[in-house]
Amino acid sequence: MKYYSTLFLLVFFVTCSAFSQGKAVKYTVSSGETVNQIAQKFKVTPFDIYELNPDARNGVKPNTVLLIPAASNKNTDKKETAAVKSTASSKATTHEVQPKETLFGLEKKYGISDEALKAANPFLVTDGLQPGQTLTIPGKGAAPKAAATSDKKQKGAEKYVYHDVAPKETKFGIAKQYGISIEELEKKNPEIVTSLPVGYRLTIKGTAPKTETAAPVTTAAKPEETKKPAESKKAVSYMEYQVKPKETFYSLGRVFHLTQEELTALNPSLSEGVKEGMVLKVPAGYVAPAPIVAQSQPAEKPVQTSVEKPVEKAIEKPVESTGGGIKIVDKVKSETVSADPEIVELTKKRGQNERKKVVLLLPFNLAKLQSDTTGTAARLKTDKFLNMTLDFYSGAMMAIDSARTLKLPIDVAIYDSQETKTTSNISSLIAQNKLQEADAVVGPFYQNNAESTANSLRLYNVPVISPLSKDVANPIDNLYQTIPSNDMVRNAIFDYMRAKNGNIVAVVDKKKESVISYIKQNQKGVVFAALTETGGLDVANLKSLLLPTRMNYVVMETGNTAMIKSVIKALTDAQKTCQVQLVILEQNSTLDTDEISFDNLVKLKLMYPSVTRDSDDQAVSIFKKEYKLKNKVYPNTYATRGFDVTFDTMMRLVQGKTYQETADLMTTQQVDNKFQFYKKEDGGHANKGVYILYYDSDLTLKEAN
Repeated sequence: MKYYSTLFLLVFFVTCSAFSQGKAVKYTVSSGETVNQIAQKFKVTPFDIYELNPDARNGVKPNTVLLIPAASNKNTDKKETAAVKSTASSKATTHEVQPKETLFGLEKKYGISDEALKAANPFLVTDGLQPGQTLTIPGKGAAPKAAATSDKKQKGAEKYVYHDVAPKETKFGIAKQYGISIEELEKKNPEIVTSLPVGYRLTIKGTAPKTETAAPVTTAAKPEETKKPAESKKAVSYMEYQVKPKETFYSLGRVFHLTQEELTALNPSLSEGVKEGMVLKVPAGYVAPAPIVAQSQPAEKPVQTSVEKPVEKAIEKPVESTGGGIKIVDKVKSETVSADPEIVELTKKRGQNERKKVVLLLPFNLAKLQSDTTGTAARLKTDKFLNMTLDFYSGAMMAIDSARTLKLPIDVAIYDSQETKTTSNISSLIAQNKLQEADAVVGPFYQNNAESTANSLRLYNVPVISPLSKDVANPIDNLYQTIPSNDMVRNAIFDYMRAKNGNIVAVVDKKKESVISYIKQNQKGVVFAALTETGGLDVANLKSLLLPTRMNYVVMETGNTAMIKSVIKALTDAQKTCQVQLVILEQNSTLDTDEISFDNLVKLKLMYPSVTRDSDDQAVSIFKKEYKLKNKVYPNTYATRGFDVTFDTMMRLVQGKTYQETADLMTTQQVDNKFQFYKKEDGGHANKGVYILYYDSDLTLKEAN
C-alpha cells in the first residue's frame, strides 16, 4: 500500500509540474457533478479533462481534485494551430486514418508515393498505419523538416486507441481491422481470452486505463463554446432506444450510466419528462433489462456472491455449514413464455403452484481448504478446479437471483460434494436424507460421481443433471448429460451438410488417425482427398473431387500450416467455378496465427460446430452486464454454464410437468447453451444441442440456418 501511495504522489507531482506551465487550475468535484458538467463550466471539453486526469474516465467522486486546462490557454493554442494550418495549407493537408484504410489506398487517393508519405510521417515506418492517426499529406514544395516536426507532434499526441465491441463482432474481425494479431489483442486485453462481451472497451494501442462503459457522452457545443477535438467526437457511438412502460430517469440512468442532465442534453424532448414509447438517443453497447436476468431484490434470505474472495463469501450466511456441507434455502417463487417452433423460451411459470426443490452439489472441498496452511488466497492462485467451482457457483447464484425476481416457487439447497476424481460425500448426504426429496439434482462435477449419485437416486426417480462432464455416460435412466459428447458435436455438422445436400470432401492429416477412423465408421459417403507420399495435399486430386452443381463442403483437419495454406489456396481458386465452404470439426489454433490469412477464411465462410453460441441477443448482453456489475469481472465459460444449467433446471420444474417430461418434449436455450435432450437406446439422456457457426463476409460470427 505504501508503494502505491508513493507512486501516486510521484505521478501527481510530476503531472502538476508538467502542466503548471500550461496554467491548469485545480478544481474540487462537488457532490453529483459529472465530467460533462465540469467541462461546460470551464468551457473546455471532457476530452481535455481526461488528458490531464486519465482516472476520470472511470468516473469522479465528490472531493476529487481535478486539473482543468485554462480555456484562454486553449484558445491561444487553437489560434496558433489555425495560423500554422493557414500558412501551410497551400503546401500540405492532413488526414485522419479511418478503420480499414491502407497505405496503398491513401497514396492512391492523394496521388503521392509511399516514400513521400513516410518521409512526411516517419512514425509510419515504426508503428505502421493505425486508425485514429493524423497524417500529414505532403504537397508540392512542402518542407520536409516542417512536416517531420508536425508528425512528431502528432505522434506524441496519439497516446492510445480504443475500440468498443459491437454486437456480432469477433476477435478475428477486430484484430484484422486494426492490423494486429489475435495474440496481440488478447495480450493487451487479457479479460477477453475466454469471451468477447458486447460493449467492452478494448485497448488497441497504448496502455491507457480502460473504462467499463463507452466514453462519456458530451452535449452539443454551443457556437460560443470551444469546439470539441476530433478524438472526442469519435469516442462515442449511439443507438436508438424506445422507452418501456414505467421507466424513469433513474432506471434509464442505471442502464446507460448517464445522469438526468446528460440524458436530457442528448434528448431535449426529455425536458417534458420520460414518456412510454419515446425514442431516445443513447450510447451504443447498452441494452435495457429483460425479465430473464434482473437485479436481485430483497428476499427472506438474500443470497450473496463474490468472485473477488469467492470462498470466504460463498460460505458466509445465509450459506451455512450443516454437517453434510453448505446449504442455502432460497424461497424463490414467475411470469411470460414465448415459444418458437423449435426452441421453447422458458420464462414463465405454468401449471400448479406446488413448491419444487433443486439441490446443487458443488465440490468446494471446504474441509481440505480449512486445513490448508497456505491460506485461501494462495490456494486460489494454484487450484484450477476450485476456481472452476467458484465460477460455476457465481453463475448459479445469478440464476437463483433471477428465479427470485421471477417469483418461482422453488427452494434451492447447496451442499459441498467434497469431490475428487474417485471419492465424494454423496452417500453421507443420502444417509442424511438430503437428496431423496429433490425434484432435480445438479451435480456432481466428475462423471463417475454423477453416475453413482444417479444410481443411488434411481429408486426415488430423482433426475441427476451432470453439468460439466464431457464423458460418454453409462446407461442410467435418471442421468442427464448437459454437454454434448465430441461425437455428437461432430455428427451435428455432418447432419447439417447432408441436410443442405452438400458434397462432403475430407482433407485429413495422416496424424489425425482418430478423425479418419471416426469419419470412416460414422459418416458414410464422405470422400477423402488424396495426400502425397510426403504427407502433403494432392491439390489436383482435391479439385477433381469438387462438383460444379452442388455446394462443396471441405472438412479440413490438420495442424500443419503448409497443408492449411495449400487447402485454402486450392479452394479460393475453385470458387471461380463452383461453390465451396471450408469446415473444421473443432477449434484449430493454427488458424489464429499470422501465417494464415483471415480474409481467405472469411471468403471461404469458415464453418464449425460449437456447444456454445456467440450471440448479440438482448438477454445475453444483459446477463453479461449484470454479472459484471455484481462480480466486477465478465463471466467466463464456467460462470455462464453455472447460470444456464441452474436456470434451465428451475424453469423446467415450473412448467406443470416433471423434469423428465420437459426433457422429452422441450428444446431450450439459455445464455450460451442449448439443451436438446434425447433418450439413448441403452438408457439415460444426452444433449444434442449444438450450434453451427460460420464467419460471414462482414467479419462477424453467425449461426447457420
